Order: sequence, then structure tokens, then C-alpha cells
Amino acid sequence: MKIRNLALLSLLTIPVAPLVLSDIASAAPIEQTKQATLIQVVAQSDETLYFNPDTIYELPVVTDVPVVVNGLNLPKGTVINGRLEPVEGGLRYVADDIEAGGFRTLLSANSDVLHDVKDPRETSAGSIAGDAAIGAAGGAVLGAILGDGIGLGEVLGGAAAGVVVGNVTAQRIVVIEPGESIILQAQ
Repeated sequence: MKIRNLALLSLLTIPVAPLVLSDIASAAPIEQTKQATLIQVVAQSDETLYFNPDTIYELPVVTDVPVVVNGLNLPKGTVINGRLEPVEGGLRYVADDIEAGGFRTLLSANSDVLHDVKDPRETSAGSIAGDAAIGAAGGAVLGAILGDGIGLGEVLGGAAAGVVVGNVTAQRIVVIEPGESIILQAQ
């Protein structure tokens, strides 16, 4: 009787072992290709990009990391076509389609707001120095015309006024640095 139990036990375990192994083997690829709704992309530029927040811009981007979206495997470098569209506070990226391996398919995804900032090209040290120089020259001219000549007060006052006016009047733009990630939410 014990022999039968051992034989029956070995017959039952032999078919089960391959099933368990195959389940374990197939579990690894499933984890690697997990479905995602977030897509990390970057602009295809080695230079800083500047965008006016009230204009629409066509801008292809590429995936920064491999991801599976809507059953599609998107390797790193997959081109996503779309545009930057004006929204309150800046721009939003809106994706239209995916281009990879010679085929194209629709994709509905968008980013959160890419916030606008004062144009760093107009608020840089060089720009501020230029505004100060213009203001100082203006202060000196006004001092010569309206005052008692060109003095340190007129020059410094004009320089300060030039810096303030230059910073206040700086245009607001959306800046995308090279390699800066934009996160798209797939719909």
C-alpha cells in the first residue's frame, strides 16, 4: 500500500513541476512589460528651447525610457508627434501619434502645464548690465539737461531704474532645457 502511494505521489508531482516552472518563467516578461499610462519624453534638441506661451508649436519628442502604452511597446527613442498648446500659466504638450519602426498609430496623451517664466535671456547678468548701462546713460543725460550737471546720484539712479524696468518688462516664456523630461499622461 505504501508503494502505491509513493508511485501515485510521483505521478502527481511530475506533471505539476513543469507547470509551476513555466508559470515562473512567464512571470518575468510580464513584469518587464507592465502597462503604463505615463510616458517620459524629451525634446530632440541639444539647445535650450524658448516658446511664447500664446502660440501653438508643432514639436516632435522622443521617449526617454522604454514603456508599454495601450498594448504598444515603445522602445527608447520612439518618436511622438504633437504640439505645445497655450493654457493658463504656460503651455501643455498634446500628443497626436506615435511613429516607430516604419509605422504610425494614434496616441492621445498630454502633459501637465509647462509653466512660463520671465525670459532668462532678458534677466541674465549681461542683460541686467546692459539695462543698467542704458539707465545710467539716461540718468546722466537727464541730470545734464534738467539738473546741475552729471553727478553720481543721477548715474546710479538711472542705472537702478534701468535694471528695474528691464526686469519688469521681461517677456514671459516657456523654457525647455536639453534633456529635460516631460511626462505625458496617456488617455
